[in-house]
Parts: sequence; C-alpha cells; structure tokens
Amino acid sequence: MTAVTLTAEQAAVFDAIEHTREHVFVTGRAGTGKSTLLNHLAASTARQLVIGAPTGVAALNVGGQTIHSLLRLPIGVIADHELQQPRELVTLLNTIDTLVIDEVSMVNADLMDGIDRALRQARRRKADPFGGVQVVLFGDPYQLAPVPGDVDERAYFADHYRSMWFFDARVWQEAPLRRVELNEIHRQHELEFTRMLNAVRHGRVTKEIADRLNAAGARPRPDDGTITLATRNDTVNRINAVALQRLPGRALTAKAEVSGDFGQRNFPADETLELKVGAQVMFLRNDLGQGGDPPRWVNGTIGTVARIDSNVWVDVDGEVHEVEPAVWERYKYTYNPLTKKLTKEVAAEFTQFPLRLAWAVTIHKSQGKTYDSAVVDLGARAFSPGQTYVALSRLTSLDGLYLTRPLRPGDVMVDPDVDRFMHGG
Repeated sequence: MTAVTLTAEQAAVFDAIEHTREHVFVTGRAGTGKSTLLNHLAASTARQLVIGAPTGVAALNVGGQTIHSLLRLPIGVIADHELQQPRELVTLLNTIDTLVIDEVSMVNADLMDGIDRALRQARRRKADPFGGVQVVLFGDPYQLAPVPGDVDERAYFADHYRSMWFFDARVWQEAPLRRVELNEIHRQHELEFTRMLNAVRHGRVTKEIADRLNAAGARPRPDDGTITLATRNDTVNRINAVALQRLPGRALTAKAEVSGDFGQRNFPADETLELKVGAQVMFLRNDLGQGGDPPRWVNGTIGTVARIDSNVWVDVDGEVHEVEPAVWERYKYTYNPLTKKLTKEVAAEFTQFPLRLAWAVTIHKSQGKTYDSAVVDLGARAFSPGQTYVALSRLTSLDGLYLTRPLRPGDVMVDPDVDRFMHGG
C-alpha cells in the first residue's frame, strides 16, 4: 500500500490515532475518505498494527484478515465459551499495538466482546479492556448492519444486549470510545444533492426532498448500458444474463485459479466468468499503474469488452486497455521471533480477470463504488435500514439518478439504535 495525501481533516484523525492510545471510531457519510485514511494508516503507522474485518471480502479489500481467523474465535455466538489459544496465537496477540477493524458496523456486540476477551486472555491483562491494545474502528452504521443469526441467536441478543450493534458491547462500559466523523465529501460536488443524501442517511426526508428525488429519477431508463443497482441477487443475475445473451457471438469462459484455502464465500470475483465482445463490465480492483503512470481504472470503473484473446481488452471512455488476470491474496499475520515483528504472509491466492458483468450489481456489492449515473431498483421494497442510502450515495450527482419506481416513505429506514449511538445516546 502506498501512502496518500490526506486532507487536513483526515490528517488530524491520523494524528489522534497515531499519537494517543485512545480507542477511536472513524465514521462518516459515503465518500468522505474513510478507506483512504485506513490505507494511509496501514502504510504509515510506526506501530505494530493488524487489520481485521468481519467478512472475507471486506478483509481482502483492506489487505487484512477476518476477525475470526485472526483471533481464532468460534463461529456463532461466542458468549462465555472457553477460547482455545495456541502458543503461536498468544505470541502474535502480545505483539499487537493497534487493532484496526474495518466495516465494524457488521460486527455484532457479542463478537466485539469476544475480541476483548481474546486479547485480555492472551495478554494476561484481564483488568484492561482489549488487553491494553488500542482499537480503531472504521465504518458507517447508517450503511451496513450486523446480520441477525437464527432464532436462538436473536433470543440471546434480546436477553443480553441492548441491541446487536458493536457499540452496545459490554466492553464500552469500561473503555471510552472516541467517535470521529469525517465530513468532507469527496464524491458529490452538488450541495443540494449532498443535503438530500444526508436527509436519507438520517431518515429525515421531507416531502419536498422526496418529491425532488422522485422528479429527478422519474425519467425513461437510458439504454446506453447505465448500471442498475438492485436489492436482489436474482434481479441482478437476470439483467446481466439477458443482456449478455442479446449480444452476438459465442460467450468465452475464464475459470479462476485458486490455491490454498481461500474459501468460496470469500471469492472476490466470479469463479467462472462468461464474457462476449460488447459486454459491459466493471473493474473489481484498482489498476496498480505502470511505474509512475496514473491508474487506468479504479475499483468500480465501467467499460466495454473490445476484444478477447489470452487477455481481455476493455474500452474505458474511448481508450482500450489490456486487462490481465489479477491475483487476490488472503493474508494471515504471523510473529517473527528473530525480528520481533509482525509479518503478513500469503495464506491463499485467487487468480481471475478483475472484471464482472455490470449491466447490474447488487446494492450491497456497490458499497464503496462511485457512478456518474445509475438506475436504482428497490424492487417491491427496500429490505434493510441504510439500503436506499447506500444506493443513492453511489452517485456523484442528482442528474445521474434513474428510479424504476418512486421512493416511498418505507424505503428510507434508519435503525433507532444507530440514531441513539450516533447522537450520543
């Protein structure tokens, strides 16, 4: 990871993390540069820092490890289960200065307490929250929520916690958590649209705002391949399959190469990718550039397949680029007794063209992406709090918004527990 230039706002947060032992929660609206700050922290910190994330895909995105594999925690409710900690894990956890958790909004309260207990136990500092490790959390609870488990798990949370959210974990009764909100938007440059998105984020959509969004979005859908953001996987798969079928010629298939224990649920791209010349595709990772050249594409860039030979040639805004298979690496942290430092080792690799069919994508998978225009398809209804906000906030401007149906009050949901926490309750 290379260091980046931070805004004054981001630099102040970096200093607060780097020069104190405080536990910090970094949040902010979509497009405020949370990922940029996290990448800079990983590249520039003087501390022994590890990055964990609740899912395999989130861990891949930040070059970290899943929380469960990093701390060897059991899957499901951890509660007071005895934690098995082999010697090498104990050594590793005793080396950490700072634990960064990305997409923390998907971490439930029980897992947060499990992280606390694992660190206290390994470091033999039972009286110190997180065993004395500084914990830095990144995420936006207005966008992604923890996934509720089965009936028994839900009953457990109802009995033991105020809510499922990470911020209601018991550890925060002992450890103060400093909340820092990034406010400088780098994605939207229209003040009016930014204000509307803020209203959707906080569930404070007036009739005037709803009318303005609906008026802007109530246009015939363009047939220029504008991407559709949909709530359901089956909708996305259907749109992509139909569009691919309409193209002339034979579909060519690229099969991913997988080495090590990558885990199918963590695959960052399609294991079997079907493409034709003319197919609309989205890049799934940033171009690493050539030497000092600027990147030719970023994660989320849309292009059209121009040619297929041993590689795929993609037209992006009139320029055709050769795209080679990319290697995604799953990492694990280990302790080197000679250097007395933590090292990241590659545990598994996934090799595939960093492309996905992109006439449509799920709102969930659009997380972190930016589009100049998109069709937002909420289906019969938005399924979860934050879903409508995630979809709308992918757009750079109101001019790029197309709605398959008008927004209704029920589409804009905010979890009351999130409101309570974010407003200091």
